[in-house]
Amino acid sequence: MDNRKAILFSAPSGCGKTTIIKQLLTYFDCFEFSISATSRQPRGDEKHGIEYYFLSNDEFKQRAAKDEFLEWEEVYQGTCYGTLKSEIDRIWDNGHVIIFDVDVNGGKNIKKYFGDKALSIFVMPPSIEVLEQRLRSRGTDSEESIQKRLGRSAKELEEAPYFDRTIVNNDLQTAVEETKQAICNFLGI
Repeated sequence: MDNRKAILFSAPSGCGKTTIIKQLLTYFDCFEFSISATSRQPRGDEKHGIEYYFLSNDEFKQRAAKDEFLEWEEVYQGTCYGTLKSEIDRIWDNGHVIIFDVDVNGGKNIKKYFGDKALSIFVMPPSIEVLEQRLRSRGTDSEESIQKRLGRSAKELEEAPYFDRTIVNNDLQTAVEETKQAICNFLGI
């Protein structure tokens, strides 16, 4: 198997992509999660170098100006997310397949960069109402933040056809199994 491949997951916030990825990491020992960089503050127990590389907005922009990102975007005013090129090198040097958990635009850009070496998966909620319920149940976002995320989600859902596979996360175990099969087919295992 050629380990210099990538699998990327995109979805509106609250669709369960991170939960699906965490379960898949227990099945595939050749996978390593790509840690994204962000200029937002940590939520809850999040730690630098584990969930994200937390950078100040200034540091993020300086590193972007130095072309250190494969892709990046200012998702919300003053809040950037991106993939450091050094993260790709780190994972491939370990002999692993890269797993990306990125926003929709990041997913499209990464797929464009990797081409056939990447499988792009869009995780979709069963409905916008379920998505809103999931965002509220997190208990980590303000009402304003939830409304912003829902507005952005409606636009992101329209991007699903640009991905190789769409997985509807209505039942977590079913979504994990469908995703696992798509990955096995992609990797030829």
